[in-house]
Amino acid sequence: MSDTIEREITIAAPVERVWELITRPEHVGTWFGDAGAEIDLRPGGAITLRWEEYGTVQGRIERIEPMTLFSYRWAPFDDPGRAEPGEGNSTLIEFMLSETGDGTRLRVIESGFSTLATTSERQRDLRQGNFDGWKQELGELADYAHARV
Repeated sequence: MSDTIEREITIAAPVERVWELITRPEHVGTWFGDAGAEIDLRPGGAITLRWEEYGTVQGRIERIEPMTLFSYRWAPFDDPGRAEPGEGNSTLIEFMLSETGDGTRLRVIESGFSTLATTSERQRDLRQGNFDGWKQELGELADYAHARV
């Protein structure tokens, strides 16, 4: 099983705008979570994502390089809403932005499925769910960005 999910899209918006859409809670809580978000935008800061159907997920910001990199660890796996992301219960999500002639290239990498403290079958199921989920979520981000440019 691959440990990593990689997705890439080009969004017809400047890097500064895409940065806002992936780091500001009023945006993230619309295109990603459908029931709101909270983001303490600093390394070590908390991130909370909410979905009506899936509940609340906690995260911890790892790195911020304005306009180029935003990463966080999240723990949506066996204890949604209560688990602090840490060893064995979280994966790392990295958003990488770069300018292109058509706007902004956004690359998303999620890694760490093989380190989750669960069965290999469950690791595989979680990875597959997120593999499909990122395709949907990035499509929603592109639509959201287009509607707000």
